[in-house]
Amino acid sequence: MTEPLLAARGISKRYGHVTALDGAELTVNAGEICALIGDNGAGKSTLVKILSGVERPDSGTIELEGEPVTISTPTEAQDRGIATVFQDLALAPDLTPTENFFLGREVMQKGLGRVFRFTDKKKMQKEAAKEFADLGITLRSAGVSVGSLSGGQKQSVAIARAAKWADKVIILDEPTAALGVVQTDRVLRLVRRVADRGLGVILVTHNMSHVVDIADSVQVLRLGRRVATFGKGESSVESLVAAMTSDTNISKEAS
Repeated sequence: MTEPLLAARGISKRYGHVTALDGAELTVNAGEICALIGDNGAGKSTLVKILSGVERPDSGTIELEGEPVTISTPTEAQDRGIATVFQDLALAPDLTPTENFFLGREVMQKGLGRVFRFTDKKKMQKEAAKEFADLGITLRSAGVSVGSLSGGQKQSVAIARAAKWADKVIILDEPTAALGVVQTDRVLRLVRRVADRGLGVILVTHNMSHVVDIADSVQVLRLGRRVATFGKGESSVESLVAAMTSDTNISKEAS
């Protein structure tokens, strides 16, 4: 078997007397949409924070392409090719989609002399427009502020930015929360196009019908442990709910 693109093995995390993760496992392959599901308090958010470098585990290992790595900060996660889109999206509402796309990574051009440098707005606009087009993202106007866009368009800008700068894994935390039916469909199609680029996608969601429709694999957390895994076409809404709530461990992964 080939090594997964990313693997979290035996991850544990405690906050005082509260055990958030108790030997949790997670794997995702290149080009795969892996749905990470579980009831409230199952440990999903803690695991995402650890993979994103926001939190550090008390024990366990994280592997990228079979090699153990340490992810101590969000910057380290980004440097290793892992990007996370949290529910707040981390977009600057007063800036344009292009400016948000390159926020912190602006393309510079030389000015007069050796000291002065300026942002190359034309080059950034061209690159951002190409990226949006390649991912099938249609925006009302490239010149408007992100704050004036719809929820689905904001989510699309955030995902496109993550896809541009990550070269291994994108973690999406509830990307369709509070979106309408049309916007949700567009975001889910965007998620598929991102995975088709060869990136691993970890999709955290409470919407079981979306999981059944789009996920290539499903991994279920309960009380800080992975208790079940499903491959493409192996799950239904009923079986996923049962896995999240049952007291019986139905995991089918190989040890």
